[in-house]
Amino acid sequence: MKKRQTTVFVAAGLALLLAGCGAQKTEAPASGAQTETEKEARKETSLELWTYPVGDWGTSSVVANLLDSFQKEYPEYRVSVQYLDYASGDEKIAQAKEEGKLPDLVLEGPERLVAGWGSEGLMADLSDLWESENAAGIYESVRDACRHGNGAYYEFPLCMTAHCMVVNRDMFEAAGALQYLDEESRTWSTEDFISAVEALVENGQENVGIIYCGGQGGDQGTRALVTNLYGGMFTDEDHTKYVFNSPENIQALELLSGLEGIHFDKEALGADEIEQFAAGKLAMAFCWNVSQEITQIVKNPELDFDMLPMAFPTSEGEPTLQGGIWGFGIFDNGDEDRIEAAKTFIRFVTENDSQYAKAVLMSTYWPVRELPELYANDALMSEYGIFAQYMGDYYQVTPGWADARTAWWTMLQKIGDGTDVAEAVEEFEAAANSAAQAAGGAKTQESGSEPESDPGAGAA
Repeated sequence: MKKRQTTVFVAAGLALLLAGCGAQKTEAPASGAQTETEKEARKETSLELWTYPVGDWGTSSVVANLLDSFQKEYPEYRVSVQYLDYASGDEKIAQAKEEGKLPDLVLEGPERLVAGWGSEGLMADLSDLWESENAAGIYESVRDACRHGNGAYYEFPLCMTAHCMVVNRDMFEAAGALQYLDEESRTWSTEDFISAVEALVENGQENVGIIYCGGQGGDQGTRALVTNLYGGMFTDEDHTKYVFNSPENIQALELLSGLEGIHFDKEALGADEIEQFAAGKLAMAFCWNVSQEITQIVKNPELDFDMLPMAFPTSEGEPTLQGGIWGFGIFDNGDEDRIEAAKTFIRFVTENDSQYAKAVLMSTYWPVRELPELYANDALMSEYGIFAQYMGDYYQVTPGWADARTAWWTMLQKIGDGTDVAEAVEEFEAAANSAAQAAGGAKTQESGSEPESDPGAGAA
């Protein structure tokens, strides 16, 4: 029996658990043990939660179960939900801002909550939520990503993951390319990557992998591939400017643009790459994580090949994977009662271990603090758990991030069309740092100033 069939069973069991989790009776969170007087003092409040599709936080029936549990505990608070996607979600937020109708709560990552809307002054400071005992256990790297350079916390985290890539193990085996993979550690070298691609091409696989660059969707995969190949960096360590224009990154892009079997596709996004991989048209995909595998299992139960998740190849040392962090932010609408009600919702979801475990399971990712038994009996999640050790810097909070993402896929398109790699890289870095300076974060190398410290992991 292939791993594919076993994984279908695991995912089905997880789906059943998620669907029923909200129906179970939950303990009140530690902060929810309120007196009758305190309960009576709370005003009836209607809240809006807008959520990007973070696992089953984008599934209305599952979220409804959690809301039922919340409203049994807090009947005076009513929560309505709008489900966003990554194609139009930012536009809807921008429109709501223009109309003065921003929601109370939003579920997303630091690149939007902290570096984006936080820098625009739209978010409420959540520092008081970080004073709880459980918040003290949140991983330091996650804490840093949720805190703005001004010291305010604009996100309270729910879950995290490490994005990876994936290969068609059956194709690799048929081409004699499994010898180039360390299946135990899920790592491989840049030279092994090159040898594997060459072996697959020699075995008749014309399209081994694509560098998708039709837009920003899934760009965490192409960034991680390029920077890992020869140890390049994307931003400086303090997240004030972009330092991609380096010999290491230029070498990586020159390798990819000249390697037979790897093609630049300016019509494709990460989702298109995943679809082609699942259809057996590609031997590897760079836009991947555990949530993608679960989704493909549900969408394509007839798949009969073995998907092997892998870290990105490196020339030396351990890989550095792009992390994803998702959590809650509160738009500051000037109404303290609604802000406090929104904080109560966040506490309900995250402070009690039992309720928090269910909320994390809904995400299909990992907790941001220790819950050691959460996936103890889940073969699929245990398999992907190996990648957490390779989690790298969360640089998505660098100023000018949205414009830098656009400059990234534009650069890849130019390279695919034949523009000199060094020239395209130089143009990318100039555009990205121009955006960073406009956002008040970057300092030019010419200025001679030391960069200011700016603390700071998904995928959209």
